[in-house]
This record gives sequence, structure tokens and C-alpha cells, in this order.
Amino acid sequence: MERRVLFAVVLSFVVLYAYQALFIPPRPPSQAGRQATQPPGPAQPPAAQAVAPADRADAAPRPEPASAVVGDTMEREIIVETSTVLATLSNRGGRIVRWQLKQYRDERGEPVDLVPSMLPPDQPTPLLLRVEDDAVTERLNTALYRVSGDTGGRVNAETSEATIVFEFEDVAGLHARKELRFDPRNYLIAFSADVTQGGRRLNPTVLWGPGLGDIGAVSGGGSFFTGNYIQPPQAIYHRDGDVERIAAANLGERPSHEGQFRFAGIDDHYFLATAVNPGKARLEFRPVALPGPGDTQRQFVAQSITFAEPPEVIRFFFGPKQFDLLRSIDAELVRAINFGIFGFLAVPLLGALQWIYGYIGNWGWAIVLLTIAINVAIFPLRHKSVVSMRKMQALQPQLKAIQDRYKDLKVTDPTRQKMNTEIMNLYREKGVNPASGCVPMVLQFPVLLAFYSMLSQSIELRGAEFALWIHDLSRPDPYFIIPILMAVTMFWQTKITPSTADPAQQRVMLIMPLMFTVFFLWAPSGLVVYWFVSNLWAIGQQYFTTWLIGPATTPAMRPPAERRLKKIGAGRTSGAEKS
Repeated sequence: MERRVLFAVVLSFVVLYAYQALFIPPRPPSQAGRQATQPPGPAQPPAAQAVAPADRADAAPRPEPASAVVGDTMEREIIVETSTVLATLSNRGGRIVRWQLKQYRDERGEPVDLVPSMLPPDQPTPLLLRVEDDAVTERLNTALYRVSGDTGGRVNAETSEATIVFEFEDVAGLHARKELRFDPRNYLIAFSADVTQGGRRLNPTVLWGPGLGDIGAVSGGGSFFTGNYIQPPQAIYHRDGDVERIAAANLGERPSHEGQFRFAGIDDHYFLATAVNPGKARLEFRPVALPGPGDTQRQFVAQSITFAEPPEVIRFFFGPKQFDLLRSIDAELVRAINFGIFGFLAVPLLGALQWIYGYIGNWGWAIVLLTIAINVAIFPLRHKSVVSMRKMQALQPQLKAIQDRYKDLKVTDPTRQKMNTEIMNLYREKGVNPASGCVPMVLQFPVLLAFYSMLSQSIELRGAEFALWIHDLSRPDPYFIIPILMAVTMFWQTKITPSTADPAQQRVMLIMPLMFTVFFLWAPSGLVVYWFVSNLWAIGQQYFTTWLIGPATTPAMRPPAERRLKKIGAGRTSGAEKS
């Protein structure tokens, strides 16, 4: 039985580690390594070249652009403030240059900006356009547009929808009009673009540029273990009822995708930039590595979308992956949150956590109370498991006696089947189910993994304070106090759990707390709080069950020599029959 318990514990560790490795993309490779393995090709894709500066030394001379008929004489910025976003637009190209979320802070305490800062000039920013003619593309993205709909360069749209219109026309017959409508409540932009050249209407590709710019997600730590808990930017889309996620390292294999999309864009651990219900479209993704703090590299993903028709009132969501918010926009959009295969359990658990938080106002204590509630629910399963293990422990001397009688037989010997028959008869006689100790433990795994997944993906924990030194439940404990306490409780729980193993197996079991400690040192502190509270509850339940069923009793066995005595011609002795 102890081998099955050991197997269950080891399996739990393997499942947790495999979940991180399989469902959360690994940290991106270094820039040097990526350059070493990248196949030869053009340094920049057409989307980047389209907005490259025209005055490079090696660039061929270009004719002067046609004079503007409709436009502006100087570059300026327009600020649009809603209840959730502080957006900065530029009339050069009619694009977004900053998209700051008012309710979320970065490591510097500033509002999170989902447009990466310090972008080089060859990288587009959201809502630039691309057409087949590179010269026209450059003209569209460098021209100074006339702006209407703003008042003094700043628009307050906290209570009602705001509309900003960019318009440009030159004497050569190129005309472009962009319209952006800002929803005051939910991070949405309704975007329309109309481009004509010589009276012929063009269908431009909408460029989004590298994303996302959340510092907490793209620079989430400096260790392998921390990287397993942070999802870097990746491509994501919903097509034919399935959600596809493509890590930046794999975009070279599948850069383009076509079909009928429910949503399509870029996401990282907590934030999402996506077109909502774009319909039939063609997507193009490419990885982009940009310099980060010091000598580090930050990995981004750039996206472009070509629609079946010129974009007209296409909705773009540019904000946090908050469950209720996404559901209010589109029911399928919640699948952008990567809860994994146990999402059907993680969603109600998240609802329960939010309900508790609504009463106590602290996410840390909400985790503690929900953990207790879950352990109360699985109390009968855990109790049955402990009782079964106690019964198996009491049967170990008799099981060993049966096994010793057949230990000299080969596994292929038909006589050895009698050993299994005797063991099953013993189980039946004592009313013990050998699987009843493991099955309750296995049944707990989906709930535990769903809770684990819910805590690791929920943006509600981002920046949430608990108490004392825990100021952000989405980050590791800075002093490793909770992981160490968790290790102590795991060691304690292992020591008091009924055991039928030999000394070697018992030593292996005592190694497990050390393995889990290493695994959880860099885990978000909210996860470690959950595991620590679960261990404390399991310890208390173990003592309660022991008090309830009484101490373990081991039946006395007769000496081996006496059990082997047989009556000549009359079968076994009474002592042998009792064995």
C-alpha cells in the first residue's frame, strides 16, 4: 500500500511541474541564441519596413511626397481619458503611442502601459496601416493627419463615448480617414479605416506592433523557476470553437493564419490585446526582441490583421484578462484566460473567491477561507483514505507472511497465483479495499489543480496585499518565509501519516517536502498560502482521525518456525492455518 501512496505523492509533484511546463509557455530564449538558430532572411518583415525612416544612409533617394490637401502642419498628441484608460494618440500616422491602464500599476508604481516604451523607429505602434505599395504605406504612417473630435488636445470620456477622427489627403489623390470610438467603461476601441487612392478604395492591413508592454509580465523574474509562473507575450486566437496559443519561439513555423475568428490578438500573463469578432480575416504574427533594463532582452509579439473588407467598426479590446469584464464583452473571450484542462472547476472557484473577497476585502484572507472551505468539502474523502491506510497498516504482518511463503517462486510460476488469491481473501475477510486509500487522494487532484490554476492566472491577485511582508500575492515571498513554513508542515504531515513502508521508502517520503520547497520558492505567494493552509488542515484532520478511530494495533504473529509445522498426512497445524 505504501508504494501506492508514494506513487500518488510523486505523481502529484510530477503533475504540478508538468502543468507549468506544458500549459504555461517557457521563458523565451536569449537574443543571441535566437539569432544563432534563426534561418537567414530579411532583417525586417514588410510590416516593420513600412514604417522605417526614409533617411537611412543606405536607402535609395525617394521623391518628395505630394503636398497635403487635408492634414496638419505640426505633430501633436491627443489624450483621451476614460474611467479605465489614459490613451495618448499622435496625429502622425493617426496611431496610439501610449495606452495606460488607470487601475493597474507596474513595478515603478506607474500605470501599466500596454504599448512598449522606447520602441525603435522601425517598429509600428497600434492602428497604423499597410497596403501593397510600400511608398503609399510609408505616406499613410508618416503623414500629419487633421484631428477632429478633440477639445484642446484632451478628451474626457469617463462617462460617455468619445470619437476621434484622423483625416489626411494629398494632391496625388491619396485619402485616408481613421475613426476611433472609445468606450468609457471596458477598454474597447471601435476602429474604422477608409483609404482610397485615385478614387480606388484599398483594403489596408491593420498593424498592432509589438506587444504587450506590461513590465510585470515581460520581465517576471530572473530564474528558471520564476519563468515557469510567468507567461510572456504570445499569439492567441479563437477559431472553429478552439483557442490556439502560439509561443513567440514557435511563430517562425506558423506565422500566418486564415479563417473565421471569434477573437484574435496577443496576450501575456494578465493582459490582452485582441480584435473581438473580426469575422473572416488573415493574421500574421512575428516575434520581436527589444532591449530591456540593463543587458536584458524583452520578448514581444507583433500582429497584423487583414480583414475580408476594409475595417469598419472593428472592436479591439486592450486591457486586463479580468473574468467578469471579458464575459460582459463576449462570452467566449473568457477563454483567453488560460485555466487549462480544469477550467470547468477553476471558474466556479474564482467566483467563490470573489464572493468571499466581497465580504472581507482582502484577497489573502479570501484564499485562506476558500482553502478551508475546499478542505471541509473533501474531508470525507481524506478521512476514508486515512482509515483505509490504517487498516492496511494493521494487515502488513499478515501480508508479509503470505508473501514470504511464495518469495522463492518465480513470477511466471502458476503456483504464485495462489499468493494473490490468499491476499484477496485476507482483504475480503478484514473488509479492506486496497484501492480505497489511493482513490480518495486521486479524486482530490482535479480540485487542487483547478484551485492552483485559478490562483496562478487570476489578475485579481496582481498587486493584492495580504498582510505584514506580503504586499503582492502574485509575486514570490521576498523572504521565503511562507515556503519554509510550508516545507515544515509537509514534513510534519509526512511524519504523522500512517506508513507501512520499509526504512528506505520512508526516507524517500521525507525528501518530498524538500522537493516541493524548491518548487514553491519562486511561486506566487498566493499559491504558497493556499498550500500552507491545506497542509495545516490536513495535519489537524490527521490528529482528529487518529483520535476518532484510536491508535493503530498490530496483531501478534507466531514465530515463523511454528507456522511452517505440518501434521504428517493430516495437512497444516492449527498455527499454520491461522497464518
